[in-house]
Amino acid sequence: MFNCQIGVKMNVNYPKICVCKDKLIYVFFYINSKRYRLFNGKRIGLQLDPNSYPVHIRYDKAQLLAAEVYKYISQGGVFKEYNKESLVTGKLTDREYIKISLNLKHKENYTKAYKSELNYAYKLLLSASKNAKYERRDIIKVLEYYNNSSSYNSLLKNLKVLFNKAEELGLENNPTKGLKRKKSKANLNKPFEDIPSILNEIKVFNYNLYLCCIMTFGCLLRPHREVRELTWGDFTADLSYIKLSGSRNKSGRNRIVPVPSYIKELLNNGDNNLNIFTGTIKAPNPDYFKTIWGRFKKVSKLLEQDQTLYSFRHSGAIEIYKRTGSLSKLQKAMGHSSLAVSLTYLRGLEVSELEESDMPLI
Repeated sequence: MFNCQIGVKMNVNYPKICVCKDKLIYVFFYINSKRYRLFNGKRIGLQLDPNSYPVHIRYDKAQLLAAEVYKYISQGGVFKEYNKESLVTGKLTDREYIKISLNLKHKENYTKAYKSELNYAYKLLLSASKNAKYERRDIIKVLEYYNNSSSYNSLLKNLKVLFNKAEELGLENNPTKGLKRKKSKANLNKPFEDIPSILNEIKVFNYNLYLCCIMTFGCLLRPHREVRELTWGDFTADLSYIKLSGSRNKSGRNRIVPVPSYIKELLNNGDNNLNIFTGTIKAPNPDYFKTIWGRFKKVSKLLEQDQTLYSFRHSGAIEIYKRTGSLSKLQKAMGHSSLAVSLTYLRGLEVSELEESDMPLI
């Protein structure tokens, strides 16, 4: 360590070299206890970028960069003004640019959920292609993972975020440019006409999916969160009711849902904090049932077009209305904040909210 004069007295240590998990390399050092990190020599006017070289010689080039940085500062050099993101220059691969783009996004003030979405988009990219350069076909391959427009558009948005940031950093080819959002269309979630048959087919295929589907139908719970996150503590001691707090459901309202006897007989009570599917305190991953359902669709002989996991909830809603004729009971069972939302589950039944007695008299 030494003292040098750059307008003020500074304590500087010799730069050290760090290799990231993704093989990117940089030098770092401290000036007056403030940490600096350089991927290349741009800030000291040096055309040296270790990451533009093959991986096996990057460390040698980083050693040279460390020496040049130390020499520059020791001789009183002043760092040039820069945009932090401009540190990432040179002949990086597309994969490296995207990784750096993701890292930069993680440093911004985004929610944990949004950062998880970006992580997921990044992982799908890695699985889509092992090549250093991404092509349009790779992006399309990733997007084909989703059929419905909402999920497709959400994933496309996140991919564009990563590639647009990478483009700012120096990525030459942005394969997401020109890709259009899918036009949203009403998801019909076509009801089932023969619930027992489709449930029996699912039961043979995967028992957890069967339990999810029968609870989505019989308790009218939402499969991807309300059912997936169920613990034994959500049930009453005799398994007759499920209690869900407002934080656990879409409407934000507390719900108490009766459990039909044909579902109760499938359940074996456990410790309150354990998930009913995993038997641990951790719920299945968010895509668990979506993934299994996708596999089931490929082998099912009974599924029809537009029938989804949510078709069980729609079928349950129709059954409740047919049995009770009460829209208010349906609304409570569904956990909807608006009666209008509940009515969408009865599309095709030509349900009328008016009776003859409600009409004007002469």
